[in-house]
Amino acid sequence: MLSPPPFPPLDAIDRIILANLQQDGRMTNVELARRAGLTPPPCLRRLRALEDAGVIRGYHARLSHAALGWPITVFAMVSLKSQAEPDLRAFEEHVASLPEVRECHMLNGGIDFILKIVATDLPAFQTFLTTHLTAAPNVESVRTSLTIRTSKSEPGVPVTP
Repeated sequence: MLSPPPFPPLDAIDRIILANLQQDGRMTNVELARRAGLTPPPCLRRLRALEDAGVIRGYHARLSHAALGWPITVFAMVSLKSQAEPDLRAFEEHVASLPEVRECHMLNGGIDFILKIVATDLPAFQTFLTTHLTAAPNVESVRTSLTIRTSKSEPGVPVTP
C-alpha cells in the first residue's frame, strides 16, 4: 500500500493563511496578506505553494441540503462479506458512483464502512438503500441511522499556530 506524499513543514504564517482560508475561502489575497502580516505577492506565493503541495485541496461553498431538496441525512454502517483489497476497492468505486453518498470512510472493527447519505425524502432513501446499497456486490449487512438534528458541522480541521 502506498503511503501519502510527505507534506512540507508548515510555519506560523502558513497556519494563519490556512486558518483564515478555512474560515472564509472567498477572502481576497489582500485581506489574507493583511491577516498574515505579509504583503500580497509573498502571500500569494505561499498560497500557491500550499495548493501545489496538496495542503489546500480545493475550495467550495457550503450549501443548504434542505434548500436544494435533500433534507434527509442518513449514516449507513456497511459490513462486507470479504475484506480482500480488491473487494474493498470495488465497494469504494461503487459508492463513488452514487451521488447520494456524500462521504465514505473505511473503518476498523466490526463495521467496514460508514457512509453519509442524503435523500430527498424517506421513500427515496428506502429505494436507494434497497436498489443501490444492500443489493451491491459483497455487501453482507447495512445498518442505518437517520439524522434527527445536526448540532455541529464544521468543515476542515482545527488549525493551530
